[in-house]
Amino acid sequence: MTETLKEKVSSQAVLIVICCSLVLLLTMGMRQSFGLWQTPISQAFGVGFTVFSLSLAIQNLFWGLFQPLVGGLADKFGSGRVIAVAGALQALGLIWLAYADQIWELHASAGIIIGISGAGTTWAVLMSVVARNVPENRRTQFFGMVSAIGTGGQIIIAPFNQYTINTFGWQEALIILAVMLSLTVPLAYFLRGKTSSDVKQHAETLSEALNRARKHTGYVLLSAGFFVCGFHVMFVMSHLPSYLQSQNMPDWLPGAAISVIGIANLVGTFVAGYLGDKFSKKYLLSSIYFMRSIVFIIFLIVPITTTSTLIFAAAIGLLWLATVPLTYALVGQIFGLRYFGTLSGLVFCAHQLGAFTSVALGGYVFDAFGSYDLIWQVTVALGLIAALLHLPINESPTVPKSAEVAK
Repeated sequence: MTETLKEKVSSQAVLIVICCSLVLLLTMGMRQSFGLWQTPISQAFGVGFTVFSLSLAIQNLFWGLFQPLVGGLADKFGSGRVIAVAGALQALGLIWLAYADQIWELHASAGIIIGISGAGTTWAVLMSVVARNVPENRRTQFFGMVSAIGTGGQIIIAPFNQYTINTFGWQEALIILAVMLSLTVPLAYFLRGKTSSDVKQHAETLSEALNRARKHTGYVLLSAGFFVCGFHVMFVMSHLPSYLQSQNMPDWLPGAAISVIGIANLVGTFVAGYLGDKFSKKYLLSSIYFMRSIVFIIFLIVPITTTSTLIFAAAIGLLWLATVPLTYALVGQIFGLRYFGTLSGLVFCAHQLGAFTSVALGGYVFDAFGSYDLIWQVTVALGLIAALLHLPINESPTVPKSAEVAK
């Protein structure tokens, strides 16, 4: 009887999963669309791709650097307050970007403001509240569900943004997007959830938990792997539109490709979450990174056409964010939930360092060599390295030092 009640999903948990999915849909839909603004903003300011690429790189860097801090605030005060403030700041950042007329304003709005506020509306914070309100034996499945539904923003918001840019202009499109992002504020009311003080675990301090993670080789390897994930995802999102335009592809194709990635991701992420509750998460992660490299290789050696691009988008979409539920679930599995927001935030920081590197490097390589060939090759190599890094990870739960002493 007790076990049955433990596994039952409450109506509150269902509401939390739905609201988390909607917040992620809006915020990730915005972030996955920024590549669509690369060309119009660069043309409006009369600069190369390096400038706005740097803005997006700064965004990803600040997002990652502030994620552990914001995750810690969510652990202590609950996700709702953090999400409400972050959602409002993101909308303001988009409005500032729309009216920017100096290059430093691009970096301050799209880079710093949206970067920092992004730490409050994505996985580390949202997965924390989900993890604390769903049954443990179905945690990875719900992580996959939230990630899959949330990234539907690529299906809905990316092509919508392409339409508003083409129809109204890039500035008006940003204002429209800001209005949509403001919906995250009322949604945050339903995401107050449980905090770390509600999680019944050993009385471990944050510094002890961080030290336990630091000494765990698997935590370091998992973070290194997530660096590669960030490198892959943000390079494709930020530079695939420009790459396609450099190959004289149709104007509608970049938005369509991003949308196809989102559609395929719905399937891939949900399946990864389902499989993560049944099989070894580290082997699933290794397989995903290896298959990404294979998909990149095929895309590069096959002559680029509209059809090959859409097939590539579908294939990479199946592997797109399939790493997310598995990575976060592995953090919770190994270290527990008491400081989940902080520990997963640090892993996500590595993800964003990878994103920063790929976005900035992509713009520099294209401006310097007139081609993305070199950065594509780096992307393939990193996928193979990440596949190897996950193999030695020890997935067994660790025990806090205080618990060992108690024994």
